[in-house]
Amino acid sequence: MTYDIPVAALPIAQSQSGAVSRPQLLEAGFTSKLINARLKRRRWQQLYWGVYAVFTGPVPRETELWAALLRAGAGAALSYLTAAELHGLIDHPAESIYTTVPSTRRVAVPGVVIRTSSRIAEAAQPGREPPRTNIEETVFDLIELAVAFDDACGWITRAVGKRLTTEERLSAALKLRKKMRWRAQLEDVLAAAGDGIHSVLEYRYLRDVERAHGLPRSRHQVRMVVDGKIVYRDAYYQEYKLAVELDGRLAHPEEERRRDRHRDNKAGVDGILTTRYDWQDVRGHPCETALLQAQILRRRGWRGRPRPCSAGCPLAGFPVNGMPAAGRIDGPDRLRSFRPIASTRATGFASYLVRLGESGTPSLVLCPEPGTVRPWMTSTPVSWPS
Repeated sequence: MTYDIPVAALPIAQSQSGAVSRPQLLEAGFTSKLINARLKRRRWQQLYWGVYAVFTGPVPRETELWAALLRAGAGAALSYLTAAELHGLIDHPAESIYTTVPSTRRVAVPGVVIRTSSRIAEAAQPGREPPRTNIEETVFDLIELAVAFDDACGWITRAVGKRLTTEERLSAALKLRKKMRWRAQLEDVLAAAGDGIHSVLEYRYLRDVERAHGLPRSRHQVRMVVDGKIVYRDAYYQEYKLAVELDGRLAHPEEERRRDRHRDNKAGVDGILTTRYDWQDVRGHPCETALLQAQILRRRGWRGRPRPCSAGCPLAGFPVNGMPAAGRIDGPDRLRSFRPIASTRATGFASYLVRLGESGTPSLVLCPEPGTVRPWMTSTPVSWPS
């Protein structure tokens, strides 16, 4: 772009994308009369009081940002959503420009959101123009504006997932803040992000489905080769060859859905089963999702025991090694049996008798005489009787 400015002030205009302040022009040798004449003839454009674009035509985004900084004054830095824009943390500019100035100053700029901070000098990223807060400070600034914890979680997982920063650098930045909402929860999110969690949905699956229900821990963002191509699985249970795909998007192009199906089918050739969950499954029905995962894991060799997260959780009756959970057998030395609805021979199930001894541990015993036991007619964990 060509700037309509004498050579004496040209380096200033070039370094600031064509935005120049009145004090800078006066220092470069311009007179107030010359400045006013350029504005009157519309060779320059006034962007803010005392800040000008030294060219005609549309004003680029970077010139707007420089103009806001020049109007905010010494020590100002772009911050919050505007810094996120410059770092690539968000894809589209915010409606307003956000700047932070030292807490010793009070500034008002039309159309610009001004924040104050006593740490702005150390929060600014060295060597970057226009001046902005570093990515770690930007993430926690945005968390302070978050309405819900999911929004706060999303800023961390997005920054780490885009490889803009690391869990270690974010943890160090968090320690510098004396006051921070959700500090303990944010520390947990940071630890999860360090293990490969790259989205809010992935974190919710880890917290609300796996941890809350005692499922085995999956690995995240696992690199795999499927049909000769490198893919990354959101969660993967390597021992059981079970992959989990978590998708928070509301709509998917047909070509993308076709590609996902093809990938899953190809993975099936190697014995890998893929389950897919969305927001409704993980956030709306975490217990039911955990039950389904536990059933699938059991079928694929897992011998652990999931735990219910609450009294009404459907995992309360999940069978242990083929037998109903001990907590569902009522009373010591009471004999109970279970068998499937269909005949044992047809379904491949065995009929067992369980005695709950004084220690509370169930054990297999011989079948007593007919009439001394009450059968549980069930074949799936969902329908264990009360």
